[in-house]
Amino acid sequence: MSAPSAALQRLRLRTELRKARTAARLTQRQVAAKMEWSPSKLIRIEAGEVGISVNDLRPLLDAYGIRDRRKIEELLDLARGSRKMPYTEYRDLYSKEFLQFLALESSASIVRAYNSLQVPGPLQTEEYGRAIMRAYEKGIDDEVVERAIEVRLSRQDTLTSGDREIFYILDESVVRRQVGGRGIMRAQLERLAELAALPNVSIQILPFSVGAHPGIQGPFTLFEFAADEMPDTLYLENPRGDSYSTNAPEESGRYLERFWELEDLAIKERNVDMLRMLAARAEEGVDELERLLSPVEAA
Repeated sequence: MSAPSAALQRLRLRTELRKARTAARLTQRQVAAKMEWSPSKLIRIEAGEVGISVNDLRPLLDAYGIRDRRKIEELLDLARGSRKMPYTEYRDLYSKEFLQFLALESSASIVRAYNSLQVPGPLQTEEYGRAIMRAYEKGIDDEVVERAIEVRLSRQDTLTSGDREIFYILDESVVRRQVGGRGIMRAQLERLAELAALPNVSIQILPFSVGAHPGIQGPFTLFEFAADEMPDTLYLENPRGDSYSTNAPEESGRYLERFWELEDLAIKERNVDMLRMLAARAEEGVDELERLLSPVEAA
């Protein structure tokens, strides 16, 4: 898999190319005609869906009137570094939107996510992941399941790298629903406890007792990047599998405030101990989380 910086370099390059075309007062159709490209090629480059070769980039920059040699070399370096995006070998398995999500996840310095129905992919054990996928689609091919598990295991590297901060808020239903049976759920809860103990990972539980809350509209993920020129990015996905991402400051800012609201409502202390207690009781079939939460909150 390529270095995570490939995703950032492609995002930076597409931003620079859009700015250059706007400064040159050219439409996408005009540029495509000048370059003898199909309009869809330029649209996909500017969307970050595909990379651009150095041989294509040089005449494009000339068409935009960019003459500064230092600037040209900077953009050429971005093109070279962004050609191989992470997870492209799974293009037959995932949508382009989810591949973009994986690229952002691999490059972000801070990840904030709220999940209301299942344990997020990077936190899943192999057995839990298999059970989730088989629940999604009855009769799913074993090879597809194993390739998807490969991706999940690869994503877990982002948690232990130590150079990024990860914040997860999980609805109580996530830790109460026995996915795959009691043994699998116990192992999953033990894994959550292990991850929550890492210095760069925060896992908080949002209890049912808070009632209606800002996360009821659905799960979301926010990415922040160390590079100053990279805007925060918001990713949403609904139950039908449709996804939406944006780096509009107003929208990502609104969801950041929503995340902070959920943090204020979530259990703040002894989450590792609580997850361990839940794991210990998982095989006993204890469903009443309130019986565990009360002493934790009072401690």
